[in-house]
Amino acid sequence: MAGLGSTGLAELLTAGIAATSTATITRVLRRHPPGGAPRWTRTNHAGAPVSLLEGPAYAVGTALGAGAGSVVTAGAVPAVLATTGAAAAGLLDDLAGDNSSKGLKGHLGALRQGRITTGVIKIGALAVTGLISAAAADRHAGRALGPASVVGGAVIAGSANFANLLDLRPGRAAKVAVLSGIPLALMGERAAAAAVGGALGALPADLRGETMLGDTGANAAGALIGVALVGRTGLAGRAGALGVLAALTLLSERVSFTKVIESTPVLRELDAWGRP
Repeated sequence: MAGLGSTGLAELLTAGIAATSTATITRVLRRHPPGGAPRWTRTNHAGAPVSLLEGPAYAVGTALGAGAGSVVTAGAVPAVLATTGAAAAGLLDDLAGDNSSKGLKGHLGALRQGRITTGVIKIGALAVTGLISAAAADRHAGRALGPASVVGGAVIAGSANFANLLDLRPGRAAKVAVLSGIPLALMGERAAAAAVGGALGALPADLRGETMLGDTGANAAGALIGVALVGRTGLAGRAGALGVLAALTLLSERVSFTKVIESTPVLRELDAWGRP
């Protein structure tokens, strides 16, 4: 610990508490599922039952981790806003959503026909969450609110949505949260430390196919990474990140990321690592 400043200590504390809290809360919720286990049980890609309770546990665990880190240094507000707001948006889709419309194209198509799907509501909620979180991050950093904050809000919302697109195989979204969050956490980004810690706490059960992040947890993880990106970039960097996220989101409407991963040896091995 020699030479470790208060900022580094805050990130370690954030990640550690997020990991422990996520794992513990997941176990408690699985023993005592609110409304009964069937409410939270879905069928995964392999046709096996999987619990969505990992998602709420991840949201609460990362919020607790970010809040605990503020004991050492201030700045938990953007991370807590992002994980709770994005999780709430995802929870609606997890519990009340249907499969009549899929993907961005499907939900926007339904809106053009006058139908408001839970996916459309989630898109709006993520946009609002992103804008508020970006404004909080800029205010904490002493930056003036303006166009950069608006673009930052879109980055947070886009990152939340993109993470959800990856939650199709055990551990995939959590691994991406860890790999993308570690460099940002090392730069002192509290939100990234929370995302990494929560993902590490969720991974064991997720990799076994017992639980999954679902929209609730994946949206929260992506939003946290988005907040971290906003914390390290100005208008130009945020615009670049938004361009990449937009391109990947549009690409997902035409290309199966799972097929790309399974046809690329390095990605396939990384994706499968840790599964039974």
